[in-house]
Amino acid sequence: MGMNWIAALVLGYALGSIPFGLILTRLFQAGDLRSIGSGNIGATNGLRTGRKGLAAATLLLDLGKGLVAVLLARMLFPEVAALAAAGAILGHCFPVWLRFKGGKGVATLMGVALGLAWPIGLAYAVAWLGMLAITRISSLSGMSAAVVAPLAALATGHGDYAPVLALLALLVLWLHRANIARLRAGTEPKVGGKS
Repeated sequence: MGMNWIAALVLGYALGSIPFGLILTRLFQAGDLRSIGSGNIGATNGLRTGRKGLAAATLLLDLGKGLVAVLLARMLFPEVAALAAAGAILGHCFPVWLRFKGGKGVATLMGVALGLAWPIGLAYAVAWLGMLAITRISSLSGMSAAVVAPLAALATGHGDYAPVLALLALLVLWLHRANIARLRAGTEPKVGGKS
């Protein structure tokens, strides 16, 4: 069991640490995401390149790597799939290849939520897209979805996933601490608005 825990974490981390945003922007000569906007490697910062297609592809690939990590772990180590979920988020947020400076985990967390149980992923998507439609604030939408995930796990009979999802939600909130400060100050930019 102990070896399965380690293997699931390593599997999740390895997949999660693939910096798709950085790879895509370099591949399509859109610059280095780390020197644009917030310096983040995720889809929201990818929008600041002016290439919406690259941002959308980044979002889907970041989501996909979380989903694949959990699905593979469920086949190989079904009893510890939640650890692969945690590994994927840690890999995305702290990739060894980028000196542990990665993204904030929102898209990848949706992928792992879907992989753990589709009702959790659905609740996550509804919270994320719903808040984005109302506020047009990407950070607030992502944080809201992260908080909804463990609650959805409890509400849909998947309470065994709630503890890891709660810890991951806390990590997402911590990584958004600068966004939270800007939200409180009323200076957080909206999607499509000026940074």
